Amino acid sequence: MKRKNILVTGGAGFIGSNFVRMVLDERDDINVVNLDALTYAGNLANLEGYVDSPRHEFVHGDINDAELIDSIIGNNNVDAVVNFAAESHVDRSIEGPRVFYETNVMGTLNLLERVRSSDGDVRFLQVSTDEVYGSLDDGGLFTETTTIKPNSPYSASKAAADHLVHSFRHTFGMDCVMTRCSNNYGPLQFPEKMVPLCINNIKNGKNIPLYGDGLQVRDWLYVHDHCAAILRVLESEPTGEVYNIGGCDEKTNLELVKTILRLLDADESLITFVKDRPGHDRRYAIDSSKLMNELGWAPTVDFETGMRKTIQWYEENQQWLDAVASGDYLSYYERMYDA
Repeated sequence: MKRKNILVTGGAGFIGSNFVRMVLDERDDINVVNLDALTYAGNLANLEGYVDSPRHEFVHGDINDAELIDSIIGNNNVDAVVNFAAESHVDRSIEGPRVFYETNVMGTLNLLERVRSSDGDVRFLQVSTDEVYGSLDDGGLFTETTTIKPNSPYSASKAAADHLVHSFRHTFGMDCVMTRCSNNYGPLQFPEKMVPLCINNIKNGKNIPLYGDGLQVRDWLYVHDHCAAILRVLESEPTGEVYNIGGCDEKTNLELVKTILRLLDADESLITFVKDRPGHDRRYAIDSSKLMNELGWAPTVDFETGMRKTIQWYEENQQWLDAVASGDYLSYYERMYDA
């Protein structure tokens, strides 16, 4: 079913802004109301050239603001909510878990309550993460029926939100769907995350801190492929479904860093192994076959191509990096890594 008026929460963050830009670029039949609190990782620089689009309205606000959500849904004939809004950094959740529950759990609950009380037929799409499944140690893959077993305050907050979405679907008959993605990379990612941090450190001749032995495995997904999958799920007919979204590109953290070093013609001596993160999950890997078979989606950008595109984007957008860097993210990493 085509959606005409969608509320995107967290649409000034990394994945949310890429989704908004993709929708406005590729679909002329969708209007977007973009709600973002503009915390440290959300920035209007991510929406440069799109803020004033006639099909885009930006609202600075909090997903916990019930009155604001009611007015947005009612005044814009919203027929879908895509919830990207979240605190998403595991290290920050270890240092200070409370804000993760305020945003990821209570914020999602508020959105669900506002959608439930609205007059329209509104679909709710929860953007979640493969981290809710915990850690894979047996060589298998996460499927949509894998037991939820989160291991960090961040993933626990996302798992709680997922359970809320399921409960509102089951109890109140709401039209809810859910996606769980693997690790994203690409343009506009806040520079504290692993890929842009590596690129920025290499460009500035700084060491790259790598947790433990660097052999933790992640499945890497190019952000535009993720956004295309979300739109496919949003406009699908089935309700109450969960879809895993993976890039089919498993890499150890060490392999990831070595790839970036090679593409930037930098020396591996920049790698610095540091004390491992508490409770660090060993492996994540996604089985996306349900999404591929039922909705016809497949990733289009392989890891090597996507990483080249990502590096090129960061090299060409130093002005963006200067605009979004709050000045404290590098010192934050120095503190967390004890580097």
